[in-house]
Amino acid sequence: MTMLYQTAPEAAKRFLAFINASPTPFHAIQNAVARLEAAGFQKVREIDDWEEHIEPRGKYYFTRNQSSLLAFTIPSNWKPGAGVSIVATHVDSPNLRIRPVSKKTNVGYLQVGVETYGGGIWHSWFDRDLSLAGRVVVTHQDGSFQSKLIKVDRPILRIPTLAIHLDRSVDTSFKFNKETEFVPILGLIENQLNSDTQNSGTSIASSIQENHHPALLSILANELSVAPEEIHDFEVHLYDTQPSVLGGINSEFIFSPRLDNLFSSPRFCAVAALVGHVEDRSFLDLEGNVNCIALFNHEEIGSVSTTGADSSLIPSLLERLSPSPALHSQSIARSFLVSADMGHAVHPNYTSKHEENHRPQINGGIVVKTNATQRYASDAIGTFLFKKLVERKGGKVQEFEVRNDMPCGSTVGPMLSKLGVRTVDVGNAMLSMHSIRETGGSQDVQHAIDAFGSLFEGFAKLDQSLLVD
Repeated sequence: MTMLYQTAPEAAKRFLAFINASPTPFHAIQNAVARLEAAGFQKVREIDDWEEHIEPRGKYYFTRNQSSLLAFTIPSNWKPGAGVSIVATHVDSPNLRIRPVSKKTNVGYLQVGVETYGGGIWHSWFDRDLSLAGRVVVTHQDGSFQSKLIKVDRPILRIPTLAIHLDRSVDTSFKFNKETEFVPILGLIENQLNSDTQNSGTSIASSIQENHHPALLSILANELSVAPEEIHDFEVHLYDTQPSVLGGINSEFIFSPRLDNLFSSPRFCAVAALVGHVEDRSFLDLEGNVNCIALFNHEEIGSVSTTGADSSLIPSLLERLSPSPALHSQSIARSFLVSADMGHAVHPNYTSKHEENHRPQINGGIVVKTNATQRYASDAIGTFLFKKLVERKGGKVQEFEVRNDMPCGSTVGPMLSKLGVRTVDVGNAMLSMHSIRETGGSQDVQHAIDAFGSLFEGFAKLDQSLLVD
């Protein structure tokens, strides 16, 4: 890979390793935690009184339900009422998830029932080499239980298309029923009949043995070195086994699953920026705001969950750092939030889908996203502050606003702005958003890291120079 990508940016090459190791939100959070702990961040638990023990120059993080994370650093002159500079993003992507009762068979095939998650471009999932990843609740010999992560590194499932000879209209109108014609195949029935992984026929309330093919449970059990009957529940997703790679004549592209939104999130780019900030010597003397990254789950389905952006995660952090009403209000007024998601690059084959003056380019710099109806939370104050921060690092900014005759997507920005925190929506330009294989820019990885790093280093001083009220 070193020879193959020798002209590519270093940050992009590191990003490939991260995304290939993170097929689910659980893995993304696990990998973010590993990077933070390597940089000296200390884990705190929501159940504990951690706010009584934080110290100036301290580095802390906490997770919730293995699928969301907040990490924050305390400046040298910190006291309650200080603002918080936040990069907020999400770690989930559209995918397929195994149903609680997944056992299906048809005309000699073992099939697995799945549910669609998010707004995927589902036709892109046909004829892909799919495998399994997620978390599994297992029992130990001492009677205790544990949620363990799993990632099967070989193709297991496939959703085959119908041959063109049986559907001559496929090239002009490819349509399918997501319930009946979008069911992955796992294997052949005769192979299961000849195997020794048959269900015992006994069942208790916490047993899932009757809900899934024994062959499927056997795969999970073998990966975890447990017996199938020691598996009590799971959340398992399907993922494409084709790895993330660099492409283009000069390695200017990233061809990858899950760019939306692992690009902005753990390790790359929010974690990388926060870690780079604390590893710089200036961190020890930095004054002003608490710096924070927030990695949420469930953005693709509305963020309404215990681990989504509409949960108590950020409100809880603000309240615990500044517990009285007056201090809390002061902290809100001094805070700034960058909602970091991906943005739509102009497509060379569909240029009319973009407003003619708002056509972001891949590798053209960070995209500031604006919408008059507040589908994005950006306003003149937020965009000014963010552009000045990008300017500190010599970066470039692009503008995106949707056409008047098209609907606009949204992000975690608007719902978090309801807290009263000044907010701007930004992202990196990409093609094929929500496809199983998306296209981003290899130079844009460093662009995002630099922008977020500038927020952590320079926001408090910049804010003091701005008069609004």
